[in-house]
Amino acid sequence: MSSDASPTRMTTPSDNPVAFGQRVQIYRNRRGMTREQLAGLLGHHTSWVKKIETGTMRMPRLPEILRIAEVLHVRRLNDLVGDVGAEPHTDLFLGPGHDRLPAVRAALSSFPAPSSRQAPSVAYLRAALDAAWSARHGAPNHREVIGGLLPGLIRDARLAVREADTTAARRSAQAIQAEVYFLAQFFVAYQPDPSLLWRVSERGMIAAQESEDPHAIGVAAWLAAQAHRDSGPGHYDAADTVVMDALRVLEPTVSGAPLDVQAIVGALKFEAGFTAAKRRDSGTAWGWWDRADRVAQRLPGGYFHRVTSFGRAVMGAHGVTVAVELRSGGESVRQANRAEAAAIPSRPRRARHRIEQARAYYLDGRHETALTTLEQAHAAAPETIRYNGYARSIVLEESTSRTPGRRQRASRLAVEIGLTAA
Repeated sequence: MSSDASPTRMTTPSDNPVAFGQRVQIYRNRRGMTREQLAGLLGHHTSWVKKIETGTMRMPRLPEILRIAEVLHVRRLNDLVGDVGAEPHTDLFLGPGHDRLPAVRAALSSFPAPSSRQAPSVAYLRAALDAAWSARHGAPNHREVIGGLLPGLIRDARLAVREADTTAARRSAQAIQAEVYFLAQFFVAYQPDPSLLWRVSERGMIAAQESEDPHAIGVAAWLAAQAHRDSGPGHYDAADTVVMDALRVLEPTVSGAPLDVQAIVGALKFEAGFTAAKRRDSGTAWGWWDRADRVAQRLPGGYFHRVTSFGRAVMGAHGVTVAVELRSGGESVRQANRAEAAAIPSRPRRARHRIEQARAYYLDGRHETALTTLEQAHAAAPETIRYNGYARSIVLEESTSRTPGRRQRASRLAVEIGLTAA
């Protein structure tokens, strides 16, 4: 999940190649990256980055610019290349603000004032959360449904914690409140309010810790690790620290633990592998994938963790993600061809897997197949692809393709996901 705010926009004229290089250098420095690190992530020599930054090389073509934006987490393409006349800003890694976002933000930001109404029971809140998670995984417009449910859930969970009259009741209510924040984190991710994402993540962690519930603590760590990792290379160590601290707490108790606790241990192990793949540490990445897979194979065949999607069915999808992050085109395609999307019971997770497959095919130069796969992702869960930066960048790049058929398909998809107007 993407989590940090865009740096302040720069307004240097875009027709000066040195200005583009200056932007690259500024964003690289803000990410705490050296030229060598940026070059490695882009697959170029350090001298190539130096030439770009000093303006001795002309601005590269769109595919390379998009890759630089991805690596540096530049949210709007205009922030990297400069203002282009009156053209609108193209936001690559944050989706459009959802219509439900203001109401969810208001519920999260409101002061917990005393209320005359009685708090709902934990059983009622649990049933409401069950319905919300079912909608999250089953509805194609899952953000719309969850966004409608969250304001009431947030207020009810807060009231239940405040009115709990015993230590045990308070801990149960805190566990419920933590899970409400977990659901909220899925909603606010990739939307244009990164500070709200961090606020939700921190509140979820606090509620989980106060509940002393191992499962809640594990999920909070899983979400926090994603928020740190998506903040860029300078935060990878923080992501690892969160994961390792959680594993040290949970692993000693995992034998005989409930399935959900076992699953969150497996999900955390994959997160360690994901971060290693981001660093291009192939051995460590696949080693953690193997550890996560061993956990998955001990779970029942049909098991599916409703927060992390962890289970046997998702490990193939995780393999695609590792290979893509390692920038291994051939291995990415092999993993993509092996992983069966239909086995994943969650619509948004299935769509996300399709997007990762599309990244694999695109990395291998199979652009037609990548577009077909993105179309399948859109059919599975339109709101998932609409808010996914990788899908948006592929569609944007293909909308300028010299191949008319690809350009037309990408242009239609760009309209459907809200990148361009009809």
